[in-house]
Amino acid sequence: MSFSELKDKVFLVTGASRGIGAAVARGLGASRCRVAVHYRSGRAEAEAVAADIERSGGAAVLVQGDVAEADTADRLVAETVERFGRLDGIINNAGDQMIRRGILETSDELFDRHVAVNIRPTFAACRSAVRQFRAQGGGGSIINVGSIAGRTGGGAGSLIYAGAKAFIATFSRSLAKEVAADRIRVNVVSPGVIATDMQDRVTTPEQLRATASQIPMGRVAQPDECVGTFLYLCSDELSGYVTGQVLEVNGGLLMP
Repeated sequence: MSFSELKDKVFLVTGASRGIGAAVARGLGASRCRVAVHYRSGRAEAEAVAADIERSGGAAVLVQGDVAEADTADRLVAETVERFGRLDGIINNAGDQMIRRGILETSDELFDRHVAVNIRPTFAACRSAVRQFRAQGGGGSIINVGSIAGRTGGGAGSLIYAGAKAFIATFSRSLAKEVAADRIRVNVVSPGVIATDMQDRVTTPEQLRATASQIPMGRVAQPDECVGTFLYLCSDELSGYVTGQVLEVNGGLLMP
């Protein structure tokens, strides 16, 4: 899947070595974009994504860092601009549920880790992207990645992760209002149950089958099935009047 209007635009995708982030980075590459492929530890996987981008006519650069660490977001944006000369959009995909725990088993340390991985990096990357967009004279697309859990509360043991994703949705709406005059659009893609490494790690096969049986479309989605929604929101031609929205990609599991 590709959108020709995106050719030569520059995007930074965080958490792009696997799962949804990798699929989106490849989709941007197929649209002949210039893509900064972020990874934390999966260099080999990120290199494979970058190679696919180059093969499909796009351009890629690898950017590495732990988004939970201070100043990483600023550095990733700076490295993207250093390589490609500008920034047209950012997809804040990096995040992790880590583990399922009930409230009595959720330590302060685990709570803080969820904030460090799922909230602070998105905030920091948005701030850095807005600064860069304004320095370029305005315009740009920010796409934050939420989750169906942010609306439903998620499955058992998801309360902190679900709360973090609910923050992402509300924060994005507020930011969209703040930066609309700069022609910066801010939206959220909210995936449902997607077959990713994270899902395999925190959800048992039995839980996954039970959830799949509740999805009207009758199955769990693959990461590639999210890509079109991201490309739509990246495109000024197709979604230039869309901001402050949460787009659900969940096979009908939630119909708000």
